[in-house]
Amino acid sequence: MIIILKNKYTLQVDEFFFKCSVGKNGFTKKKIEGDKKTPKGTFDLEHLYYRKDRFDKPHTSLKCIEISKNMGWCNDVEYPKKYNQLVNTQNKLKCEKLKRYDYKYDLFIPIKYNFINPKVGIGSAIFIHLTKDYKPTAGCIALSKKDFLIMLKIIKKNTQIKII
Repeated sequence: MIIILKNKYTLQVDEFFFKCSVGKNGFTKKKIEGDKKTPKGTFDLEHLYYRKDRFDKPHTSLKCIEISKNMGWCNDVEYPKKYNQLVNTQNKLKCEKLKRYDYKYDLFIPIKYNFINPKVGIGSAIFIHLTKDYKPTAGCIALSKKDFLIMLKIIKKNTQIKII
């Protein structure tokens, strides 16, 4: 199965069309860390990360990982060996903290952009995550909680996302 990001407002999953938001500065094939653009291409999806204190384990065929207090996603260009990977926030690296006060990362799936042998500086922490207001993101794709939960029931472990 392939999820298709048809435009900056529409994510298609099977026969479902979901309203979404994307990077503030649109799409690009030449992503740079911090450019607020969503990368174009076809990518695999990683596991589902979720806040157990806010959600029961969701119904999905994806592997589910509980978000803990010290989890982060490295966006530090000074640490190439950890760049665009799950890290411990106590390691003093620059990273996206995954256990946030807001709701955005209560459920999220990393998109495997720049994932295997990541190149420093071309983008990290590209997720499908939650939104309540559909404001532009820093490069991720954001869905409402209701739509995200529907999507989780449809997608499979081998689902890919095509961003055009």
